[in-house]
Amino acid sequence: MKVDILAIGVHPDDVELSCSGTLLKMIDQGKTVALVDLTRGELGTRGSGELRTQEALAAAKVMGISIRENLDIRDGFFKYTDENLLKIAKVIRKYQPEIVLANAVSDRHPDHGRASKLTSDACFLAGLLKIEILDEKGKAYDRWRPKAVYHYIQDHHLTPDFVVDITEYMDKKMESIFCYRSQFHNPDSNEPESPISSENFIESVKAKCRVYGRPLSYDFAEGFTVERTIGVESLFDLK
Repeated sequence: MKVDILAIGVHPDDVELSCSGTLLKMIDQGKTVALVDLTRGELGTRGSGELRTQEALAAAKVMGISIRENLDIRDGFFKYTDENLLKIAKVIRKYQPEIVLANAVSDRHPDHGRASKLTSDACFLAGLLKIEILDEKGKAYDRWRPKAVYHYIQDHHLTPDFVVDITEYMDKKMESIFCYRSQFHNPDSNEPESPISSENFIESVKAKCRVYGRPLSYDFAEGFTVERTIGVESLFDLK
């Protein structure tokens, strides 16, 4: 069950909007990836939790990711509790990722920042010897702490600590986003409008990737912030 990267989003579609291009690139480089959604996004203006679950599985298929699960934490009203921390720590021990990608530290949607803190702290707790977490058969998971937690940038225009060139993967990224037909621009939909259902919002996703790529002459890039200083072996590793 071990993977190289565990991407966690509080809502189905957070990962697709923010870091799916990076995941596609890592998969092409031979890395293994699992996705975990904390909630089903049941409070969204459009669609339902059940529908978004179906859309999430379709998006994972587009990205070539076979492992995706949902922790069924309550959308909108979840709190920073022992129970929620342990739910996330459990999947960290289960999949033993080297890297965890988590929600933005600050964003328009308040769930994103709260999920960011929950995920980061759960990564630390998952490495503590004296916390016991059992699997479905009652066997204790080995402790595990990822080597790094990186926070993807979503709605707010945060200054990234690093960016990943996703130029070759932009079209596939958009294909994964459009798996969420209930949420994003769909001229045939009769559901209420929302802040993310307009054609302008989709264009803003592309525009943000262009902005993050521009300083490095990438056509498109995704941005991330870090929790600790990044080290490199050589100055020439930096672009």
